[in-house]
Amino acid sequence: MKNIILTGMPGAGKSTVGVVLAKKLGYGFTDCDLVIQEKTGRLLHQLIEQRGEAGFLMLENEINASLERNLCVIATGGSAVYGKEAMDHFGQIGTVVYLKLPYDELEERLGDLHERGVVLKEGFTLRDLYEERVPLYEKYADVTIDCHGKSIREIVSEISERYSAVK
Repeated sequence: MKNIILTGMPGAGKSTVGVVLAKKLGYGFTDCDLVIQEKTGRLLHQLIEQRGEAGFLMLENEINASLERNLCVIATGGSAVYGKEAMDHFGQIGTVVYLKLPYDELEERLGDLHERGVVLKEGFTLRDLYEERVPLYEKYADVTIDCHGKSIREIVSEISERYSAVK
């Protein structure tokens, strides 16, 4: 069950890179945010409004921890790293790849955080979120890819090379 699990901040390119990487490797592709939406019949921001931040994170952790895939690129939601069970599960079923971006580049890429379904604690700024999550991404990553100033093609190529070395 060797999969590639992409983690990183919202806007880091997990879904975009994931689709291109899956095509290159001949793997399947799964977007965890879409799996959550399919299982619940609700959009992410609706789930956050309905269940609150803690309720959404519990749901995300539960769904991610039960995800079974084989030879698949899995793009996680940015908040997946809060779920210990899910991240332990991902570590067992594949190689966890952290798509690292500097804060300034990330801020430029992101639009409306609410519309994106980003879990943001009361009073938190994007900078606060970034500083809270980066240590978690680093903790769970088997491989870190610095995406600063790189094209999708360059990132996919680097993951492919690093993944074949880890496999």
